[in-house]
Amino acid sequence: MEQRISLVTLGGSDLNRSISFYEGLGWERSVRAATRVAFFQMGGMAFGLYSHDKLAEDAKLPGGGSGFGGVAMAQNARSKEEVDQILAEAVAAGGKLLKPAEEVFWGGYSGYFADPDGYPWEIAWNPSFEILEDGSIRLPD
Repeated sequence: MEQRISLVTLGGSDLNRSISFYEGLGWERSVRAATRVAFFQMGGMAFGLYSHDKLAEDAKLPGGGSGFGGVAMAQNARSKEEVDQILAEAVAAGGKLLKPAEEVFWGGYSGYFADPDGYPWEIAWNPSFEILEDGSIRLPD
């Protein structure tokens, strides 16, 4: 198996609300003809939104989970100031601030917000990760 992630899909309780939230962050939806799923191009990978129940059904898993699911999305920022800006944009778009940005033990600066379905997103500035012009990151050797 190649070491690669092509698509991350979040299951939401209200697809239209989820789409509005991410579009409120300034994200541009791709494949607009699809009505029961939404996709966003994210550099070399894609991000999807789909009905929580339909996603669970598709994976042959029970639906209706609650609480922390053991997964968090993350976006690396180019500066500490950008971390604060992104967190503010997420709250303005309808997200919930989970943890204000602060200096963290690994030498960076990060905070968390939750989208309308409670999915946590870490927004972090990591001085060890290079962010290329296209938004992709390069891990240190």
